[in-house]
Formats: sequence, C-alpha cells, structure tokens
Amino acid sequence: MMPRVRHAWTALLLVGCVLWTLPALALNSGLAPPASPMDRQSPHAAAQGFLSAAHRGDYATAAHYLDLDFIPRAQQPERGAQLARRLKFVLDRKLAIDLASVSKAPEGDPADARFDQLGVIPLEGANVSIRLQRVTQDSALVWVFSESTVRMVDSLFEAYGPRVAEWMPPFFFSGTVLGLEPWQWLGLLVTLLGALGLSLLLERVTLAIALRVARWTDATLDDQLVEAGRGPLRLPFFAALLVVGTSFLLLPRPVQTVANRVSYSLLIVSVAWFILRFLRVFAAFVQSRVSSETQDAARARSLRTQFAVLRAVFEAATYVVAAALLLMQFEVVRNVGVSLLASAGIAGLVIGLAAQKSISTLLAGIQLSITQPIRIGDQVVVETEFGTVEEITLTYVVLRVWDQRRMVIPITYFLDKPFQNWSKVSPELLGAVTLQVDYSTDVDAMRAELKRILSGEAQHLWDGRFQSVVVLEAQDRTLTIRALVSAANPDKLFDLRALVRERLVSFLRAHPQWLPFTRTESRQAPTPLPEPRDDPQPDAPQDAPPPGPRMS
Repeated sequence: MMPRVRHAWTALLLVGCVLWTLPALALNSGLAPPASPMDRQSPHAAAQGFLSAAHRGDYATAAHYLDLDFIPRAQQPERGAQLARRLKFVLDRKLAIDLASVSKAPEGDPADARFDQLGVIPLEGANVSIRLQRVTQDSALVWVFSESTVRMVDSLFEAYGPRVAEWMPPFFFSGTVLGLEPWQWLGLLVTLLGALGLSLLLERVTLAIALRVARWTDATLDDQLVEAGRGPLRLPFFAALLVVGTSFLLLPRPVQTVANRVSYSLLIVSVAWFILRFLRVFAAFVQSRVSSETQDAARARSLRTQFAVLRAVFEAATYVVAAALLLMQFEVVRNVGVSLLASAGIAGLVIGLAAQKSISTLLAGIQLSITQPIRIGDQVVVETEFGTVEEITLTYVVLRVWDQRRMVIPITYFLDKPFQNWSKVSPELLGAVTLQVDYSTDVDAMRAELKRILSGEAQHLWDGRFQSVVVLEAQDRTLTIRALVSAANPDKLFDLRALVRERLVSFLRAHPQWLPFTRTESRQAPTPLPEPRDDPQPDAPQDAPPPGPRMS
C-alpha cells in the first residue's frame, strides 16, 4: 500500500511541475524568433541587451527582453515593440542604469534568486520598481523585465514620454541614427533654429528696453554698457532655450548631458565675454574722465597706466576662471583638480619652478603698475633709442620710436636695467647746443642772437623759462660755446635745439672771423754762428770790441 501512495504523490508532483512550467515554455510565444542569438543568462546581459537593441532602434528584438505573456499572442509583436520603445524613453529620462552594478551571475541577486531590481521611478506619489525576473523558456532559465514592470510602462510613458511623437508617421520613430530617432533629429534641428531666432529677438527687445531706460540719465556709461551687452546677451537666451527645447525631445542621457554642458558652457562664455567688454568700456570711460577733468598731465598718465595694467590683470583672471569652469564640467579634469588641491604644496612648488620666468614677468607687470617707473605717454631713452611709451601690458612694453618704429621690450627690463625717463616728474626739459668757435668770438653778440631767435621764429617752441650762452670749455685752438634753452616737452625741445643750432651756424657764417681756423706765423731764420778755428786770431784793432768767449 505504501509504495503505491508514494508513486501517486510522485506522479502528482510531476504533473504539477509540468503544469507550472507550461506558461514558461510558451514565453512571448506570439513574437517572431530573434534574428540573432540573444544573451539573457544574467541580469547584466539582459539589461545590456535590451538597452543596446532599443538604442539602435531594433524594438522587435528588444521586445524579447520583456515578459509579454499577459498580452494576447496576436498583439505581442506590435505591443511588444511599442512597450520596448516606451520603456527605453522612460529609462533614458528617469533612470540611469549603472550596468557595472548589475549582477553578472546567472543566479542574480543572492538575496532573491528570482528578481533583480534595477531601480525605482517615482509616479504619482509612489515608486515603481524596475525589475528583472528569472523565468524558464525552452527548459532554460533566462532573465527578462518582469510582468509587473511591463504593465507599468504605459503609465510611466504617459507621465514622462513624448506623446506628441506618436502622432507622427511611423517613419519618424521606426529606427535610430547615432542613438536618436528621426523625430528627435527633426526636433533637435527645430530647437536649434528656434533658439537661435528667439535669442536674437529677445536680445533686441531687451537691449531696446534697456537703452530707452539708460537714456533717462545724463551719464554715458550706462549707454555704453547696454551696447556692450550686444552679443554676449544672446548666448544666455540661446542656452536657456536649448535646455527647454531638448527637455521635450527625451534625448538619451548621454546626449542630454552633452546638450546641458553646451548650454552651461555658453552661459560661462557669455558672462566672461560681457566682463571683458565691461572692463574695456569702463577703462575707456574712466580714462576719458581723467583726461578731461585732471589738469596734471603726469597724474593723468599715471592713472592711465594703472588702469591699463589692472585691466590686463582682471582680463587674465577672467580667462583663467572661465577656462577652469569650462574644464571642471569633465570628470577627468575634476579628479585632476582634486588631486592638485590634495598636494597643493608640492604642485605649487613644481609649477613655480617650471613657470618661474612667466610668474616673475606677471609680478613685474603688477609691480610696475604700483611703482610706475614709466607711464603711458612717458618719453624715455632705452638702449640709445628715444621714444614714447605707447602700451603697457603684464608682460611687455611697446615703445614708439621717433621714426615711427615700435620696440617691444620685456617688462622686466624696466625693473632690472637703467634707462632715461625724460618726463617722469614733469615734461619740461633743458636742451644744449654746443659750437666750436674762435677765441676772437664776441660771446655777448651770440647771446643777443640767441635772444632774437627765441623771441622770433622759435617762439612757438620755447617755453620762456630759460636761455643762456656760456663758454663751456677753452681748448688749445677753439672755444666751446654752449647755448642752453628750455621747452615744454621733449618733442618741442628736439625741434628747438635743431632750430637754434641752424640759426647760430648761420650767424657764424655771417661772421667768418669767428669761425675756427688755424693760425700760422713766418719768421726770418736766425744768422748761423761762425765755425770755430784752431789758428790764433790776429790782434784786434784798438777800437774793436773784445772778442767773445771761445766755444769748444
């Protein structure tokens, strides 16, 4: 009796197992066989296979990763492709699946051998679980998206999906190109063109309103700032419209990330662009006010120099900060930045040694703006070249030489080497004209001639402060006469010295006796002495003078 009962229970158990496995054997029986073998042996393989097929637009294959047994067999091909497509949009927008964290073991999550949860999506105050389920198909265990998850796809798509896209012809969502469906490419093109047009329109309207408000004031700075916003202002509008437009396209998360980074980058560029324009407009405004209100020319040049260097400092800082913000969007750069901050001492030492000359040049530019050994507009002599300081930057100085050449000099030169600054304290200068004349020259007549020249044709060059003619040196054959005159600035002094030199030379030509010449004097040669003789001299007459001493 007992063996029969045991056999009966065994038969019932086998029948129950067969009945339980029949639905599994008929999993998605309404779908056509896949074109290529599919790997659904682990949760990782199933999730990766579904996303790969859906992103390349093969929704028929992606439907095999869904549990569609609750759908009638005749509707499974169409509904399966539709549900796969809708699930792809929902996952791309609301759930970033980290495939690296999904189990690669065939058993899945050790805590639950039948289910593996990928995440949850909020819906109407509750959370919808996105889970994979282990089922049996053709006597094999495979992983697919669970029936409960598939049943919630339509509700999730109603909340987060692009319902407008399904009103289009099937061609617009039948496949993908570079991960985007045709309707998304069309929407992206419309978004870009619309954002460009609307940004230009919004910029014009905003600037027109701002310019009308600025005209209510008497100041000109606000008008210039409004004009400075023309160009930089359209970028924030374009970035905002791009973000809003792409949010309706349900782009894949990597593509949406690129769009967001482009918008953020445009915002950074627009702010940096406006700051650079603001610095230029503000510096020009302050320099014009200083030039018009400051009577002291030296003070005006000093302020111009300080503003030029400070503007260069702020511009460099703007470039550095903007570049840092742009690069910090990328994870690799952020990791490098954190590493540098963690080893700031060593990194600072290495960078300081590597860029020692560049850093010293920048610091020299800042030091020059504070100490101001030279200023914009100063007239200096550098390496025997006379010129006017035309431009001062953080790294170099541009000198306009008298013959219109430009000398570019490293800024450290003016802190390390001596040079002449003819207008450091004041532009008034003294200039000397030296001439070689004869000893017979009437110096008082030359003083009178210099006075006549200065009060006549040189009146527009001479500032009336100083004039003199002195004998600077007496040489063996000539006198050195120095005529000293004064002028308001080096340019006038150069012309005045040349004019005085020309007129004094003409004056000496009118008095040729005062020109240097060499004197010669001819004299009769002395009578030679008689040769001495050895024979005795005869007696001299009584009235003759006694003979002189005898030479031997």
